[in-house]
Amino acid sequence: MPTIVLRLSAAIALSLLAAAAGAQTTQNPAPAASAQAPKAKAAEAEPMRIERLHVDYRVEPNGAYAERREMAVKVLEERAVESAKHRSIGYSASLQRLDVIAAYTQKADGRRVEVPKSNYQVETNEGRAGGGPAFSDQATTSVVFPDVAVGDTVVLDYRLTATQPMFDGHFSEIESFGGSERYYGDVRVRIDAPAAMTAQARGFGGLKTVRDEVAGGRRLIEWSYQNREPVEDETNDYSVYQVERFPGFAFSTFPGYADIARAYAARALPKAEPSARVRKLADEIAAGKIAPREVAQALYEWVSTQINYGGNCIGLGAVVPRDQAFVLDNRLGDCKDHATLLQALLSAKGIESTQALINAGNVYSLPSVPVVASVNHVLNYLPGLDLYVDATAKGIPFGELPAVVAGKPVLRIDRPDLAARTPGFAPLRNRQRMVSRLVILEDGSVKGQVEVELAGLPAISSRAGLRELSAEDAKGLVKKMFQSSGLTAEGSFTQDDPKPLRAEHRYRAEFEVKEAMPMPGAFPLGPLFFNPMPVSALTGSAGADALDTLTGDGTCGGGRSEEIYRIEFPKTVKVIAVPPDLSLRSGDSSYVARYKLDGQVLEASRVIEDATAGPVCSNEYNRTYRDFARKVRPNLKAQVVYQQ
Repeated sequence: MPTIVLRLSAAIALSLLAAAAGAQTTQNPAPAASAQAPKAKAAEAEPMRIERLHVDYRVEPNGAYAERREMAVKVLEERAVESAKHRSIGYSASLQRLDVIAAYTQKADGRRVEVPKSNYQVETNEGRAGGGPAFSDQATTSVVFPDVAVGDTVVLDYRLTATQPMFDGHFSEIESFGGSERYYGDVRVRIDAPAAMTAQARGFGGLKTVRDEVAGGRRLIEWSYQNREPVEDETNDYSVYQVERFPGFAFSTFPGYADIARAYAARALPKAEPSARVRKLADEIAAGKIAPREVAQALYEWVSTQINYGGNCIGLGAVVPRDQAFVLDNRLGDCKDHATLLQALLSAKGIESTQALINAGNVYSLPSVPVVASVNHVLNYLPGLDLYVDATAKGIPFGELPAVVAGKPVLRIDRPDLAARTPGFAPLRNRQRMVSRLVILEDGSVKGQVEVELAGLPAISSRAGLRELSAEDAKGLVKKMFQSSGLTAEGSFTQDDPKPLRAEHRYRAEFEVKEAMPMPGAFPLGPLFFNPMPVSALTGSAGADALDTLTGDGTCGGGRSEEIYRIEFPKTVKVIAVPPDLSLRSGDSSYVARYKLDGQVLEASRVIEDATAGPVCSNEYNRTYRDFARKVRPNLKAQVVYQQ
């Protein structure tokens, strides 16, 4: 079912996943229309369009390079004027030099208005008194174009020169452009590299090879692309991104992904040798624990909770982990620092571990050309426990993985040639059971209690959201929650200790809500208090009409949600209608609802089991589940009707 992953992670668990997303992710444009595809509708007119994009790379024998990029954007509508005025260039301040060659507004009448020096703003991360930045050297130069109006074109031409390569003797680059719905007047990509550097090069999604030749000891490659008649893009789910479906190119001097893993290992492994300080720390953290899993869990939880996330992850000049002492002194590090420190701690206790490179974006199959940007995050693998762990993703229990790295190919640096993947989601691993006992008074006020039991992602999410809830805030939680809906309430809230990193969670709320129900009236059954995964969340794809035209795979996931209600109505009220019983099954997924009215008491239960494993499902599978969800939805919307 294609929406549950988003529902479970976005509301509360977003903070859990942000750390893993700290690594750069591949841009996610729309795909290009296939030459064999049916004729598509004309795309909506864009408020501005790219008239020219020229990209040139000159690569040196050691892998350092200079990148020149010129873009000309024409403003077609008034609503695009403000956006067109501003352009930003991001780069590594310590490893790259920026030279703006030209920046101007080309007026519709042919005049050229140069950007004055006062219209440049530079933001740089740097240390005190000229010291180097410890955790991030990213800089941004912002350019504000003067006198921009409809019909004008803004032009920015600049060069970035790298003083050293990411990996000695290697260069790799991958880039995607907009698909069929985006106008491109003239795209040209050139790569000029030493002929002695063996390299793979590929243009895809409509890029044409203009030349690929060797001259004067240099290999010269050029691609071109244009899309001057945009058509509507009917693809609307980019949760699974396959870069080679889109217009773009890839170039790499790495023979294979295993070579990227080896290059990273050469720099990272020496940093993972445990120092005397790390050995002492490991003994303190694991004191009293003997079983390898218990020791590993203690060390993982310490790194996850005590080392904050900060800085570059995998990027230009950021492939060497920092020294263990530096990370410990500052209690701060990026993904490779977390992974390297954890490996050192585990090694100090005799537990074998390694590091693995992975994509923390929406890439579930690596491009055919091996480029470093495709693996932008680092985690650990423990062979003795056959377990992947990601200490960078805060709040994730030992033995679990954040959704952004589940079910993906990984490059293990201990076995670079191994075709390995992280585990996906276990079917029905995500679970919620909610029991609501409610008494409705004659004026519509409601007295009640709700008990919720959670497992899997919902539990991780709720723990993350409630972890810092103080005892004082807990006292007012019920009041504030109902107050946000315009209701007056009093009550209490209790929960399991949310501090430990666990994939289970329980909480309970008692409340009295003034005039919550209309008298007489009707209402659909549904949770009266916060819960992460109601039954309705597992029918979120019911309105996904776009699945009918979607091609390709999409992300997915499932779970089990159970809701039990006991609702007592006042003697002055007559219940005249309750929802009908319903039992449905689709493959391994099911929905069962039972409603029983006994005098003034309504007892209801409904259980949905979405057996989707994920994290990737075919569009056919998603459509089948969508059709099942559509049959469930009317039952969830059916109302309890009563009169006085």
